Amino acid sequence: MKRVIVLGATGSIGRRTLELVDQFPTEFRVEGLAARGSNPELIADLCLKHRPRALALTDARAVDRVARALPQPRPEILSGPSGLVTLASQVEADVVLSAIVGGAGLLPTMAAIQSGKAIALANKETLVMAGPLMTRAARERRVPLLPVDSEHSAIFQCLAGHNRSEVHRILLTASGGPFRRLPKADLARVTVAEALNHPTWKMGAKITVDSATLMNKGLEVIEARWLFDLAPEQVQVIVHPQSVVHSMVEYVDGSVIAQLGVADMGIPILYALTYPNRLPGASERLDLTRGGALTFEEPDLERFPCLGLARRALRDGDCAPAILNAANEVAVAAFLDGRLPFTRISALIEEALSRVPGRELTSIEACVEADGETRRRVGEWLPAGRGPAVHAAVADGGAGG
Repeated sequence: MKRVIVLGATGSIGRRTLELVDQFPTEFRVEGLAARGSNPELIADLCLKHRPRALALTDARAVDRVARALPQPRPEILSGPSGLVTLASQVEADVVLSAIVGGAGLLPTMAAIQSGKAIALANKETLVMAGPLMTRAARERRVPLLPVDSEHSAIFQCLAGHNRSEVHRILLTASGGPFRRLPKADLARVTVAEALNHPTWKMGAKITVDSATLMNKGLEVIEARWLFDLAPEQVQVIVHPQSVVHSMVEYVDGSVIAQLGVADMGIPILYALTYPNRLPGASERLDLTRGGALTFEEPDLERFPCLGLARRALRDGDCAPAILNAANEVAVAAFLDGRLPFTRISALIEEALSRVPGRELTSIEACVEADGETRRRVGEWLPAGRGPAVHAAVADGGAGG
């Protein structure tokens, strides 16, 4: 039985993971859960069902509310960023599912690596911000980094049993998001509700907006560079609206191996949790005779400049990807809050890459400092006030494919 810690338990990936734990009660045991704390009733229900030894709440102000809702006997309650790190590093487990949205996942994921736990990685921002440091630590501790993103899980599976030196390139597929065909002139007027209406995946709010801007694919390019130890030019993006082919690997002889499946994050989650084995999942089966045509096209970098900005940050290196990520998180939050037009997301990121001083990525502390400085500066550039409450239905976040 594998002992599991779930970071981001109330997000879309966390909830899907716990559904799989329910489905395979003899395979997994939940040792720890982490959540923001904004939904005490849901957290209490998860604790009642899974009986974790420890619970970490990133919002320390939520501790009293959650404690009152928890059944007896209560798990040990940890709080704040330090509580996340304690949960990830000191609670005994075999694998940590890292699904906290954004840069908040950096420190607990590194702590889990340093404590020797396998990582099921759904938080791409950790490798975006500190890819060289994270992968080096994983190698030193002999800790596997098992991708949960559907695209990276596909690549991981396509590489199995093959010589990495024979890889010519990988092809990351992108759905293109809800605005794939929208004229550039109309992008400035899109609403939050429209941006959250993803055509194929059900995900948290932040990653869904990232998919609409193609920043999600830009972050995945950076993640893939470090996760699979590839040169940046070996990681290419292709738009595939049907989201059936999750990614492909092309080898030096011209052979292309693809991984296909239905759009269900349960498949890559379960594979990461059970690797190198597989369990019979309850996901819908892919029927290629009913799915229609599969199409592919080049991404439009003029309408969706975030993908190019991500490549620029990867090329600049050091803390540039951390600056990119922090600026994106602040800008997306402002868009969701009605304070920023959709097209200003990429403009703010570009401004941050040009104006925030770069620094060497010598340590996690340097990465955290670059992240904090970027958030402060970009926050100062935002317009004051709040727009209309067009995002009222936005749910607690979570990572997805």
